[in-house]
Amino acid sequence: MSHENMNLTLKVWRQKNKDAKGNFETHQVKEVSPDMSFLEMFDVLNERLITEGKDPIAFDHDCREGICGMCSMFIDGRPHGPVKGVTTCQLHMRSFKDGDTVVVEPWRSAAFPVVKDLAVNRSAFDRIIAAGGFVSVNTGNSKDANNILIPKDEADDAFNAAACIGCGACVATCKNGSAMLFVSAKVSQLALLPQGQVERENRVLGMVAQMDEEGFGTCTVTGACEVECPKGISLENIARMNREYVAASAKKKD
Repeated sequence: MSHENMNLTLKVWRQKNKDAKGNFETHQVKEVSPDMSFLEMFDVLNERLITEGKDPIAFDHDCREGICGMCSMFIDGRPHGPVKGVTTCQLHMRSFKDGDTVVVEPWRSAAFPVVKDLAVNRSAFDRIIAAGGFVSVNTGNSKDANNILIPKDEADDAFNAAACIGCGACVATCKNGSAMLFVSAKVSQLALLPQGQVERENRVLGMVAQMDEEGFGTCTVTGACEVECPKGISLENIARMNREYVAASAKKKD
């Protein structure tokens, strides 16, 4: 692939607010360095739009290091773009070639209403976490916590589940707009650790109930969420959450 600068055509979704109709807007971006990140390319475009007296394109971003999960762009039909295992801020322009037309949209989900352009409101995730994604018992200081022996396979599974950054790619790629991968990662992380046992049943019941209340769809069982997750969160977490939910529901009935 050439390392020379590229000229690209961007078809970008523009929408004033969640109630506006919205439409695609075409922009030509020239002399794009292959070493730029996708967000840096948008920064350059926005600087030009501002200079021209036009409204810059709104998009979410923060850390730009693949940690915060804010950079929620749907690029050429895939969340975070064509490269597996990266967030949009980690996607470099060398993944495209000169003359390409790139289509950029916001996350598409009824539970993620558009704030403006490519920025969406993902506070539904925050409310799901508030419904149980925490430990409120006294876990002692760090030394005490480290004295609790945890089998390595369970510790590894908890660590892998905790890698979820809550970006919402799983929701955006699911044809039903399901949040099962996100919620199951948060449930699994705490269900696998000793500190999470006290609130185990209430946690899964509360978080699943909030997920349903927010309007997320049902799991399609196609596995697209795992494929598009930038952190590779496993579908095994969904199976674990389902087991947790069934057990908690049965216990509640007793």
